[in-house]
Parts: sequence; structure tokens; C-alpha cells
Amino acid sequence: MAEKAYELTYNGLNELHAELEDRKTRVAAEIAERLKRAREFGDISENSEFEEATQAKADNEIRIHEIERILKNSTVIEEKGISKTRVSLGGQVRVRDVETGDEETYLIVGAQEEDVFSGKLSNESPVGSTLIGKQKGQVVEVKTPAGMLKYEIMDISLPKGVHNNDK
Repeated sequence: MAEKAYELTYNGLNELHAELEDRKTRVAAEIAERLKRAREFGDISENSEFEEATQAKADNEIRIHEIERILKNSTVIEEKGISKTRVSLGGQVRVRDVETGDEETYLIVGAQEEDVFSGKLSNESPVGSTLIGKQKGQVVEVKTPAGMLKYEIMDISLPKGVHNNDK
């Protein structure tokens, strides 16, 4: 079975590289120190500190392998492929909730970068996948776990730091 391909922004790629380096160095060293201190307590068979440190080590190693897999199978969203006229991966969109009038601005990213609280919306999410390909002024209906939502696309733009004159 083929590995899943991940699409990342340059920023997302850099964040993953930074997290990987941090986990391999600082986090691993902290866990090693915790394991060393826990062993000093003696009998490790009933040592909760040792068990917690061992679990932290396993969790860190799992995340390291996950990041390495993502980086190995990722492609970077090219700036020239980001549209200013249609909602696209790597682009920014401002939407207005038709019912409440609330407006939100989202950067459309791949699933690995999604962080709704930071304004990063996955292209695989119900809202993100519905918005992809749509133009300013269009109204879309999205079925979400919270029910049907209606959004009007108010603006489509390039995210800060992207200067694409092609689209």
C-alpha cells in the first residue's frame, strides 16, 4: 500500500523540521534525565516515575517516526499554485457566516497543519473541502457535526509573505 502524500506550506514544513530537531535533542535529553533520576529510586518494578518516563520516551519516539514519515512523503505547496481568485490549498479566505454575520479568515492547509484555533483550516475538513475551488461572492452550505452552516466567501488572498503575481 502506498504511503499517503502530505501537502505542506513552507511554514508547516519548517515547523515540522523544528519539532523533529527539538524532539531528537531537548525532549529526548529531558526524558533521559527523568529515566536516570527514576532509576536512582531503586526498584523500578513499582516506580511510577520510571513508568511515566518510559511512556514519555515511547511517545516521543512515536512522534519522531511520525514526523519523519510525513516529511519523507510530503510535497510543498508551491506559491505559484496559490490562486487569488479561487479558494485553493495554501491560500487565505475570509468567510461570513450567513446566519450570524460573524467573519473568520482561514489559511487553507493540508491536514497535517490544521489548527482551527490558529486560523488554519484543513482542505480535508467539511468546511475546507467545500470552499476549495469556490470564488469570492459565492455562498456555500456545509454539513458539519454541528449542523448545516452557510458561508459567503468575502475575500480570497495570498497569505502574508507570499508574493505571487501569476494568478
